[in-house]
Amino acid sequence: MIRRHELSNAEWDFVQPLLPPMSMGRPRLDDRTMLNGIVWKFRAGGAWRDVPERYGSWASLHTRSRRWAADGTFDRMLRAAQARADAAGDIDWLVSVDSTIVRAHQHAAGARKGGAKARKSDAP
Repeated sequence: MIRRHELSNAEWDFVQPLLPPMSMGRPRLDDRTMLNGIVWKFRAGGAWRDVPERYGSWASLHTRSRRWAADGTFDRMLRAAQARADAAGDIDWLVSVDSTIVRAHQHAAGARKGGAKARKSDAP
């Protein structure tokens, strides 16, 4: 039974070849179960400790997620998905950003504390 946050068979078939190969040593937990747990965590927005036990230990999920992020696995998945969607004509690469809605705190621009008073007192 595929649950709401889990990968379909078609999604798994697409992602599986992009995962790092098994290495020597202790066999790792099932990649599909781990990836479904990671997907659950980010789609549900819960904490790692709240991931259902059916996906395995939350600590193992967290470790695998960090490892795959560090070794570029998630980047490979994104690039492959973008390439596939682009080839199918499903992506419109035209992007427009309206900076009038981007707000920054006054200190983000290097403003001094105290405003004009601070500038007068800094003069020699």
